[in-house]
Amino acid sequence: MVRVREMTEADIEAVSGIRVTGWQTAYAGVVPQPYLDAMTVEDDARQRRAWFTRSRGQALDLVAVDDGAGPVGWASLGQYRGEGEERPGELYALYVRPDVIGTGVGRLLLQEVHRHAAARRFDSMLLWVLRDNPRARRFYETAGYTADGAVQSDPYGEVELTEVRYRRPL
Repeated sequence: MVRVREMTEADIEAVSGIRVTGWQTAYAGVVPQPYLDAMTVEDDARQRRAWFTRSRGQALDLVAVDDGAGPVGWASLGQYRGEGEERPGELYALYVRPDVIGTGVGRLLLQEVHRHAAARRFDSMLLWVLRDNPRARRFYETAGYTADGAVQSDPYGEVELTEVRYRRPL
């Protein structure tokens, strides 16, 4: 049975494992392979510990926990980091262990993100997704998100990749 709860400091190693394997699986062939190969759970956990301490009260991290397997998914949300928006929240990240993709864990996490965002009185949710990630784009579109026309590029090693912004009213 999978349930969602707030992340604790004890979850950081597991969440870093989910994030690194999630990146290496989902972005293979999209993000340059040397960038993916350089990712380590140890480096991610070190950054996550610093983020976890700095973001208290601003970001909310949730974990999907399988009673028999520990954390199997992670999501992070908070106030939108961009300019010119009234009161949206932002889904900063959502990853599930590659072996549980398609089992409903991602949908469960996203439902909880929406519940927490509504409790924080956000009027909508925004997120950024790589343009060349059709699986994630379909996932968010199925959940009611639509691309709103905003794009940005981020460097991944020597390559700039385009991200598309999605929006969903709450």
